[in-house]
Amino acid sequence: MLILLTNDDGIRAEGLQHLRCSLEAIAEVTVVAPERERSAAGHGITMHKPLRVNKVLLGSKTFGLSVSGTPADCVKLALDKLMPKKPDLVISGINNGLNLGTDVLYSGTVSAALEAVIANIPALAVSVAAGASHEDFAYAASFVKDLVQDIGPANFPFNTLLNVNIPRTSEGPVTGVKVTSQGVRKYENSVEVRKDPRGKEYYWLCGEAVKLDTSPASDLAALEQRAISLTPLQADLTNYNSMELLKKWQVKF
Repeated sequence: MLILLTNDDGIRAEGLQHLRCSLEAIAEVTVVAPERERSAAGHGITMHKPLRVNKVLLGSKTFGLSVSGTPADCVKLALDKLMPKKPDLVISGINNGLNLGTDVLYSGTVSAALEAVIANIPALAVSVAAGASHEDFAYAASFVKDLVQDIGPANFPFNTLLNVNIPRTSEGPVTGVKVTSQGVRKYENSVEVRKDPRGKEYYWLCGEAVKLDTSPASDLAALEQRAISLTPLQADLTNYNSMELLKKWQVKF
């Protein structure tokens, strides 16, 4: 089995290294990841400047490839130019911070996995609650390795990425695994106005997450119960429930 491993925290991120070491026990692993942190890069791709690729030593013997672009760039380059053959599976992570609810729209971690799905390759996006320790990453990496072995890429649903969110085991035991829907949350007070040393105003994006989805089947609810959340996601954003309404509109042209 050949696995392409990427992330949005950068090629030297601890989560990626834990996952690489764990997966190398069961598969051939190719690492292609951003040269630096690209969190919240979404599904952006680089079109107006060149992309640079460099060989990076990971551990004592393993080499990976760092890319000057986004997580989606990494997967595009890997599949089209950098890998001699198509991988059986693409895994993005382990991200230091959960990717729940509508956060997936901003997530570079999820977008890298989605890029693989667009290319008809099974994919996982894996995240752990923020502030993860060595223990948390080790548990998450072991879980992903077992998941890949137990299920196998051939059994993953077509045109679907599996968004995996894992609580921090350093804060208590995991209560189980739940198949979930994508929840809904937004951020309040998301823009702060600050001043630089010269007194000129600038803006800083921040904010506090507010849960809007109270469904017990959501990914948000699963993590509140300290369960691992498995959410199937797809590239098709069509709201099919609204199509019949739109067909009734008398749109002039």
